Amino acid sequence: MEVLLALGSNLSSPIHQVLKAFDCLESHPKLKLIKRASLYSSSPLGPQNQDDFVNSAALVSTELSPHELLQQTQALETSFGRMKTRHWGERIIDIDIIFYGQESLSLKEPDLFIPHREALLRDFVLIPCLELVPNWRLPSGEPLAKYSTACGQHNLKKIDLNLACS
Repeated sequence: MEVLLALGSNLSSPIHQVLKAFDCLESHPKLKLIKRASLYSSSPLGPQNQDDFVNSAALVSTELSPHELLQQTQALETSFGRMKTRHWGERIIDIDIIFYGQESLSLKEPDLFIPHREALLRDFVLIPCLELVPNWRLPSGEPLAKYSTACGQHNLKKIDLNLACS
């Protein structure tokens, strides 16, 4: 199953944290990293008294069920030292399951919504995902790209890693 994951960080060298998360996804025995998107900086969605975020997306293939994948992504977040201190607050790493295949999959449980319930409202999720899969369709059949102009704006800027590392 092809899955789109969104990644974000705004603590402890966020570029490093997102790149490290890509490495962990790539080396995970039950995931195959197919592609990863560019890195983007964005202003915070929630409380503004925090640093900007670094965001990206990953296209992975897995045989894990949605719940098993959620357990694995949460274990990865925990291994990075993630602690939830406030809603939409700072985080060392955040890994969300945005889409689990292109089929109609409706999981609406307290800890897991697929498709992610707010993905279509966030440019810092949609733009990296569309970079990976420009023709992705929602379970309804609508093109994902249709939502990119109507979602919230968070001062999204592509990060040039050559400049970021100099």
